[in-house]
Amino acid sequence: MGNSVMLVDDAAFMRMMLKDILTNNGYQVIGEAENGAVAVEKYMELKPDITVMDITMPEMDGLQAVKEIRIKDPQARVIMCSAMGQQAMVIEAIQSGAKDFIVKPFQAERVIEAISKALK
Repeated sequence: MGNSVMLVDDAAFMRMMLKDILTNNGYQVIGEAENGAVAVEKYMELKPDITVMDITMPEMDGLQAVKEIRIKDPQARVIMCSAMGQQAMVIEAIQSGAKDFIVKPFQAERVIEAISKALK
């Protein structure tokens, strides 16, 4: 069984795209969340090996969610997703404890590279 992954994005089709990339590469998607608030709850329940999280979401954004998850679990491994042109947010995400970031639209090789690097 591959490493467990939780996907967090307010766009269902983005989660679906990521899920396809990950399952085709041997990862197991064990949970999905549509915003940061749900992500924090589900993270504590599922304890995935790695979480792939969008930055811009309703209710609670990815930056706030990373901070909360890392407070509860300092070992948490989170990779942020961002659209082009969100460099300032990406920097803040890394400072908040994110391991890496991937840019939308996703490139399968980059997604897998970021995840395998973060899991080492």
